[in-house]
Amino acid sequence: MFRWITVLGLVCLTIQACASDANTPVKVEIKKQANGYQLYRGGKPYEIKGAGIEVSDFEAFIKHGGNSIRNWTTTNKNESTLSILDNAHARGLTVSLCLPMSKEHWGFNYSDKAAVEKQLAFMREEVLKYRNHPALLTWIIGNELNFDYTNSDVYDAVNDVAEMIKALDPNHPTTTTVAGLEKKVLKDIKERAPALDFVSMQVYGQLADLPKFIKETDYDGPYMVTEWGTVGFWEMPSTSWGAPIEMTSTQKAKNTLNGYQNKIAAMSSRVIGNHVFLWGQKQERTPTWFGMFTDSGVETESVDVMHYIWNGKWPDNRSPKLNNMLLDNKNAHQNVKLAANKKYQAVVDSTDSDNDKLSYRWEIKPESDSKNVGGDFENKIENIENLISKPATDKVVVTAPKQPGAYRLFVYVYDGQGHAAHANIPFYVE
Repeated sequence: MFRWITVLGLVCLTIQACASDANTPVKVEIKKQANGYQLYRGGKPYEIKGAGIEVSDFEAFIKHGGNSIRNWTTTNKNESTLSILDNAHARGLTVSLCLPMSKEHWGFNYSDKAAVEKQLAFMREEVLKYRNHPALLTWIIGNELNFDYTNSDVYDAVNDVAEMIKALDPNHPTTTTVAGLEKKVLKDIKERAPALDFVSMQVYGQLADLPKFIKETDYDGPYMVTEWGTVGFWEMPSTSWGAPIEMTSTQKAKNTLNGYQNKIAAMSSRVIGNHVFLWGQKQERTPTWFGMFTDSGVETESVDVMHYIWNGKWPDNRSPKLNNMLLDNKNAHQNVKLAANKKYQAVVDSTDSDNDKLSYRWEIKPESDSKNVGGDFENKIENIENLISKPATDKVVVTAPKQPGAYRLFVYVYDGQGHAAHANIPFYVE
């Protein structure tokens, strides 16, 4: 029995791989129109309803109307690229696949010709693996290669990859993603990487400035917005001790809706698609800053917003709204300072449009001491236990930690229907 299962497993894996390799690619094109550009797939106009997703956890994405994802690497340790592509294709989704070009920010030297050639050879192997997959939509050549860069040779390397792809795969356009709004980067791309078919912008608070930026740059080709949504921690006000102040989940949802309606939709003639960030959860300064889901996989109000954008109507059951959160009668912008081991009241005001019964969870964590930037990995921060009385109610008593320093108080509000609201207040123990 053991030998039979093993052999059968190998046969199935081989058949699956062969089936994916044998599939005919779907041709994707960008066509210039009288008023801008249009993305075509299989000869028909293709509207991206997109999000950034790391692995093939697609159930909620499809339920809310999404049809296309972008990822960040073809060397994902959590799931193989072939598995992601196969699962996407089986569900009618497309994938913008990101080739993992190294960054100067990570120590790569783009003046080292041998290292650049070795990387190009690896990129070629990755393209040969996936070029004919029917779920493939576009190639993303590196993610935010301009982050802290000083050597413009990186875009010569990007152009080499783009030309290699054109020779091996005439069916899928190429792009590279750009962090923030920098005219120098667009100038480098225009001069050094003309083989790219379009440029992808990744902007958070700067989304408000993107239409003006596009008008003022020399690059006159099509764009995609491959990360957008909330406002980054580097763009928000900070406390007097340097802790960035995070929006509530309700403020983030409002920002996402306004950003789409007033900026992205208004640029439709130049922008051929967009992917909201992040359809999932990650630790980046806090466990709630960028994810549209909680760490337990519960949807927030930003998911409601994307449902509305993709379907033209709101979901049948809406997420709770978080109206206000106070600690010691102060909000997050009021530099909350507490005395060690003393007790203070915290309260949250939240409402639910469906009149669902709300429940609550409160947590205290030390403030992140991470200096990582550019989305680099951050370790999870554990809770400090036994400092909150009755943490399942909307009003609690918080005991300040004994050790002086920077902390955060988090609250989550659940509606029992798979949705949550959240907020946090940074505070300092003296």
